[in-house]
Amino acid sequence: MKLFLRLLVLVSLCLIVSIATAQDINVPASVNRTINKISKIGKGSGEKNTEKKAEGTENEEATKESQETPQAAEGDVSDDKPTAPQDKPSMQTYSKYDFIPGEKVLFFDDFTETAVGDFPPNWNTNASGEVVTNNIFPGNWFKLIGEGSIALDEGIKLPDNYTIEYDVIPQVGSDPNNSSFDFGFYLYSAANPKDLNEGGAVPGKVGIKMTFGYRTDYSAYDESGYTLSGVKDDAVMEADHKYRLSFWVQKTRLRIYLDQVKVYDLPKVMTAGYQYNMMRFELWNAGSPLVTNFRIAAGLPDMRSKLITEGKLVSYGIYFDVNKDVVKPESYGTLKGIADVLKENPTVRVKIVGHTDSDGADAANLDLSKRRGASVKAELVKNFGIDASRLESDGLGESKPVAPNDTPSNKAMNRRVEFIKL
Repeated sequence: MKLFLRLLVLVSLCLIVSIATAQDINVPASVNRTINKISKIGKGSGEKNTEKKAEGTENEEATKESQETPQAAEGDVSDDKPTAPQDKPSMQTYSKYDFIPGEKVLFFDDFTETAVGDFPPNWNTNASGEVVTNNIFPGNWFKLIGEGSIALDEGIKLPDNYTIEYDVIPQVGSDPNNSSFDFGFYLYSAANPKDLNEGGAVPGKVGIKMTFGYRTDYSAYDESGYTLSGVKDDAVMEADHKYRLSFWVQKTRLRIYLDQVKVYDLPKVMTAGYQYNMMRFELWNAGSPLVTNFRIAAGLPDMRSKLITEGKLVSYGIYFDVNKDVVKPESYGTLKGIADVLKENPTVRVKIVGHTDSDGADAANLDLSKRRGASVKAELVKNFGIDASRLESDGLGESKPVAPNDTPSNKAMNRRVEFIKL
């Protein structure tokens, strides 16, 4: 009898809802809850668990939709555009980043002058490689392939103080049974820079071998054998993410940065009295990293003397993406140094002038340089507390080169930001 009454109530309520729907009448929420409650009566425990799971999935999907919708509306996410596999860092995330690039460019290669599919002419290998592009990160990238070494063709004589920087995307190699993406980067003193097999696993007379990937480690050596080593298990990379590796050498001291993090600061790791002249990537037939914006520069700019005493500071440590005017966060160390000089000299006023290379149209380069100068001014005001009234900005495009625009290294010298004391 009770079951008959329940069914009667259920049928009646369903009839009410059907009539209301047909006539666009609002049904009270209490009625809907009653219908749902009655429809569950008599179901077994297995059916209850299935229904709860379905409700949870629906709620999760609804929550996900509500979280993603504002992003799509703001243009951050779009179905027809590839999204980067990692969040873009902000200037604030680099607040402890003290790396400052050298002021004199010794070598630069962004592989834009090498055709896709070719091996770049300034490099040498006993493995393989080719220039490629990808659909997430712009520009040309040098893909290192196989097992062996890849290095600058002639080597390069490095001074006592220098910096090395490059962007890298670790990638798993072609072997389906090997998911590793580690790669090595070595600095050493070679008797013959063209001999990539010199010394075997311990190349040259003295040097340091570094490995990046699932951890970061190093092993330094001299003619007597290994001298120092270290491992950082928390300094890790992930496949298909972009990273910035930076190396700062000051005589025997070496600092290693992974993005904004200083991984190592080794005061006595570089052996004194030797000419370091080789840097090479090492592959173990596993990972196939992509590399670009490989830059070597000498010296450390004396910002105070250049700006205050000489009246002009030329900076190569403020970075932008190609054809963009947004200051990249790895510029933090340079901007902080300039801001410190301005704070110590509160009466000094400065004009910030952007310069470009000759790639592209003259008018476009002039506009880009002006926007870059304005962006640098905005960063100094916003993130470093410099009074805007002390700063002017301008841009001269490609009109004032300091080197011929005939090689990637010379073009890198022409892409600069100048600070002129007023």
